Amino acid sequence: MTFAANVLNVVGVLFLSHAVYSAYEHSLLASRSTSSAVPSLPLDITLETLFSVLLLCIGVVLSSPDLKPIQWHVWAGRLEKSKEARLVTEVGVGGGNPYAALEERPGFWDVRGAQKAFGGWLRESGEKAN
Repeated sequence: MTFAANVLNVVGVLFLSHAVYSAYEHSLLASRSTSSAVPSLPLDITLETLFSVLLLCIGVVLSSPDLKPIQWHVWAGRLEKSKEARLVTEVGVGGGNPYAALEERPGFWDVRGAQKAFGGWLRESGEKAN
């Protein structure tokens, strides 16, 4: 399928470059004949442009790599079973679990617990809290 996609991309680029060159030449010819009116493109140049863009879109879609599965547990299971994921050490996750850094990060700070501890410290030191 990649050969057909590459052929579509090459043909699309050729048609698009011809359409751009034709539009440029048409604008030069139209500007010499009339100076006040803005010329519109002929139908054949417009159709060639649309056809080339369609060919390029199809070629790009056909040459794109396969998509990853959408289901998170399937993707994560494949990642944890792969040998490459176990060898990853340069990003700081290391080991067999590529998500170890996420599991080892600190949790949220308990503000109310810190206030109670500070209040207890103040009471022990004999000072009043303001």
